[in-house]
Amino acid sequence: MKRIAPVVILFLFAMMAWNVFSRSHGIDVDFDGDDFDGPLGAVLGLLFAGGGVLIGGLVALFVGAVLAVVFAGVGVVLVAVLALVAVVVAAALMPFMLPVLIPLAVIWWLVSRKNKVKPVVA
Repeated sequence: MKRIAPVVILFLFAMMAWNVFSRSHGIDVDFDGDDFDGPLGAVLGLLFAGGGVLIGGLVALFVGAVLAVVFAGVGVVLVAVLALVAVVVAAALMPFMLPVLIPLAVIWWLVSRKNKVKPVVA
């Protein structure tokens, strides 16, 4: 299977290229006001689309590398600031959350009281 897989993949790409370049009458590329159709339009469309995807992939790769370098140092500070903001927001919302937190505290107390292991006295 390992020997035939590359041959099958190459054959499928060849069939796809044959389909694109043999019957390209439906492809129409408008570039700078000029209309290109037929095989030249197919080649230009393939070239420009592939170039755009390649440039987009390279930009995403470089942005990811820059963010990894920047956030390696700033990440710890950022996480600490986010945790502090979460605590401040929770403290500010606490009076509004009191009707919800009282039943939750009672349930928590009952469950923790039930699960306590009593020491065995010998």
